[in-house]
Amino acid sequence: MFNTIREDIRNVYAKDPAARGFWEVIFTYPGLHALWGYRLSHWFWKVRWHFLGRLLSHIARFLTGIEIHPGATIGRRFFIDHGMGVVIGETAEIGDDVLLYKGVVLGGTSLSKGKRHPTIGNNVVVGSNATVLGNILIGEGARVGAGSVVVKNVPAGATVVGIPGRVVDEHKPQTVTDLEHGRLPDPVAEAVRYIMAEQAKIEKRCAALEELGGIIAPVDDLKEKRREIEREFEDGEFDEGGGI
Repeated sequence: MFNTIREDIRNVYAKDPAARGFWEVIFTYPGLHALWGYRLSHWFWKVRWHFLGRLLSHIARFLTGIEIHPGATIGRRFFIDHGMGVVIGETAEIGDDVLLYKGVVLGGTSLSKGKRHPTIGNNVVVGSNATVLGNILIGEGARVGAGSVVVKNVPAGATVVGIPGRVVDEHKPQTVTDLEHGRLPDPVAEAVRYIMAEQAKIEKRCAALEELGGIIAPVDDLKEKRREIEREFEDGEFDEGGGI
């Protein structure tokens, strides 16, 4: 037991650069407290003292803002960073070296009493406020972007973003849990960039035809508004000729 506690504390240092001291980690990390509360309630759950297991998990939820059902299965070196609002369902299975950020939900989509929550492979990172629903598999080394809603299996090593979650990058599974939230691809922004680039090309061709036909084009009242939208999405990647 003490070896496991020491491993948990070392894991906090490994996964949170803000961790500065032993006593700080012991007393000020709700993700760690929730994990320890889960371990105790899970033991009671396994010996079929279900009420006591649920009661202890409810107390841990009240103290930490993190809800972990005592029936869930969690591997080694699991870490919840910040953690407020995290929910882990009864039949969820979580592998080793998994990192969850605040607001993550591992939820069910069925009223059946069988397996209805996700299985999370080793070395998976799930970003803030992401929701993973149903009896699906998140493969080893996968990354789920902040705010995503995942309802289908995710291949090992893939990066998933959006609502519903889409695979935007596939690579070999990582052994280091890392997720740079600001650098994840954004499929919605990519679609907007493409549409606006095509719009710019069409406008350029129309302008050429109007000039050849001697047509006086009306004043484009929306041009400035379009430029504002372009600046929001492209960070300088558009040009007047329609290129990206």
